[in-house]
Amino acid sequence: MAAPGKVGRSSGSWAKKPLGVPSGVPPPSVPLLFLCAAPIGLIACGVALVWARTAAAYDPTADPVVAATHFGVLAALSMGVLGAVHQFTPVITGRPLRSIPIARVTFVTWLVGSWMLPVGVAFSNVATVALSGVAVSVAIVLLVVNLFKPLAVGGKGPPVVGLRLSLVGAVMTVVLGAVFVGNREGDWFSFSGHIDVAMGVLGLFGWLGATYVSVAEKLWSMFLLAHVPGHAISGRLAVWTVPLATIPLCVGLMFDVTALAWVGAVVLAAGLGAHLASLVVHVRHRRRKADLHLLFIVTSSVSLVVGACLSLASSLVIADHETLGVSLAAGAIVAFAGWLLIALVGHAHKVVPFIVWTSLRARGIEKGGTGKPLMFAELYDHRLAALTYAFVVTGVALVCVGFAASVAFAVATGAVFLVATGIVITVNLSFKPTSLLFKSRRAG
Repeated sequence: MAAPGKVGRSSGSWAKKPLGVPSGVPPPSVPLLFLCAAPIGLIACGVALVWARTAAAYDPTADPVVAATHFGVLAALSMGVLGAVHQFTPVITGRPLRSIPIARVTFVTWLVGSWMLPVGVAFSNVATVALSGVAVSVAIVLLVVNLFKPLAVGGKGPPVVGLRLSLVGAVMTVVLGAVFVGNREGDWFSFSGHIDVAMGVLGLFGWLGATYVSVAEKLWSMFLLAHVPGHAISGRLAVWTVPLATIPLCVGLMFDVTALAWVGAVVLAAGLGAHLASLVVHVRHRRRKADLHLLFIVTSSVSLVVGACLSLASSLVIADHETLGVSLAAGAIVAFAGWLLIALVGHAHKVVPFIVWTSLRARGIEKGGTGKPLMFAELYDHRLAALTYAFVVTGVALVCVGFAASVAFAVATGAVFLVATGIVITVNLSFKPTSLLFKSRRAG
């Protein structure tokens, strides 16, 4: 769905965008590359979980489970978040990316790394794992280069602050991941299981979670038509505390300093609580009636609360019942990932149609299938969107229960629902736009 119009060699924005499109945004093909690849990564994650179902029930740290996890975190969640970041950073800051070609190379390198890493881990291929680490590292460096210019702008409020902090979290996650991968092959030093958890916490909250918490402050106002009076204190608190809390939490986990880890956990809980409080404020002041999008957001928040409860339960029992504690911790990670996944899928039904709509308008397609002016809501089937909601929620719930209760069948069944989610959302968000484009070409 590449957009028409040329982009200047040094320009990071869409040169020939239609009227009404915010200044600085990149061509639609840039975010759509990431957003189209994300559900394919989710399908791969589901397939890998089916394969790893037995290991998931008895040893959540086994290589097949690690491979499936990286498909989910890198090829699905991170891929989708990267698409959102490339689209909304220019919107929030009003300044374009440094370069469109850099954005495209970022996509290619991240795509290569996010698929090679889990494949290399699954089949114990040292060269593949090493090359994937290089690809992911290059992608993050390019991301920093591309976002530095727009994020350098001041006076744009909490979302920009949060995006800056999340970018730091992304760099830290990749650095820690590189050390982890190197030690897997080189055995440089004794690597306790706490390192795995620390890296997961940093990636989920210091990078992905921090990004969502930041961008959500803009998306909720936009999609809920919410005008929050005064200063949103809860939103500001969430934007700062979620990424910063990961530092003491991760350090405490890495070096087994229980007191420091608890401090970080408490601060993180406060930040996530502020995030939920901000959502409540936005919902109370919304001017759009309740719909499926709101249901996605609220359900994702429930998954966040479930993750917090499972984390607390794990920390309380792991000293006396290690196996149960590890299983509960694995379930918590799934629930936290579900928080991000359900929110990402829900927002995709708003974001992707908007981006596609601008692309179709730029191609001269202004009428929908009924002959009336083309609207966002016409670009996907709302019944399939409801089916997608049922699939993703059921999938996350079953996989979470499967890990927490060590039930292989639940993990496998939930994984099948995640595969179905990836397939349905891909078909639903691409079929109608593709049909309109095909009809336009035939008419021309």
